[in-house]
Amino acid sequence: MKIFVSIKMVPDVSAPMQIKNDELIMDLDRAVLNAYDASAVEEALVLKEAHGGEVVVVSVGLAKAAETLRKALAMGADSAVLISTENVEATVGMDSSSFAKVLAAYFSKQSYDALFFGKQSQDTDAGLTGSMVAELLVIPYVSNAVGISREASGGFLVKRQGDSGQEMVAAGAGCLITCSNDMNEPRIPKLKGIMASKKKPLDVLSLSDLGVSEGDVAPKTRITAYRDIPARQAGQKFSEGAAEDAGWVAEILEKNDLLS
Repeated sequence: MKIFVSIKMVPDVSAPMQIKNDELIMDLDRAVLNAYDASAVEEALVLKEAHGGEVVVVSVGLAKAAETLRKALAMGADSAVLISTENVEATVGMDSSSFAKVLAAYFSKQSYDALFFGKQSQDTDAGLTGSMVAELLVIPYVSNAVGISREASGGFLVKRQGDSGQEMVAAGAGCLITCSNDMNEPRIPKLKGIMASKKKPLDVLSLSDLGVSEGDVAPKTRITAYRDIPARQAGQKFSEGAAEDAGWVAEILEKNDLLS
């Protein structure tokens, strides 16, 4: 069994941040492994420990992203791949579509039983890359997984969190699954794992190695500006008695077309 896990280095959202001149200023020196991706790595490792196999972690980003890959290797992943976007992100900018095209180009050349993604990244919360990769590769896709088990057939049984409850979805081999951070508690690397991670292979590829050009990763969206969350308006209070208050509430709901 071979599972690839796509991971992303993101700014630590618990670090101070500010909006200045319509730009979001974050502490890029405090970068961490995306929490949703950490859960995807953990689930892949649990399956490997139960059934044997190999876990490969893949990241698209700057050279600094190698630190995040090393953390996943310390957790227990067998090898890592960094697809470098050095000088590209600053030149053309990259959005979910851009990253999806790069990852699809890489995975299209690989053999795998499953691709695991975090369901979203904690910096933008877009939650689009996994589904886009599945569409580009034309493979089965299950979102928002909170549990994954391997079936005797070689496929996977996925417990996913839906809008009105949990669902069980059977996905054949070669599927893509996006993982919720509610599915497990990612392990903390121990000293032995940290030391071992330094000797595990970490390959670095460029976009040209994958046959991808800067034009191919041109973003489909752009951010025009960041704004502070507006102050919340004070609510209305009613204290004329139950019957009168109910009348006022009904009138407001009808006025705002909220009764239909």
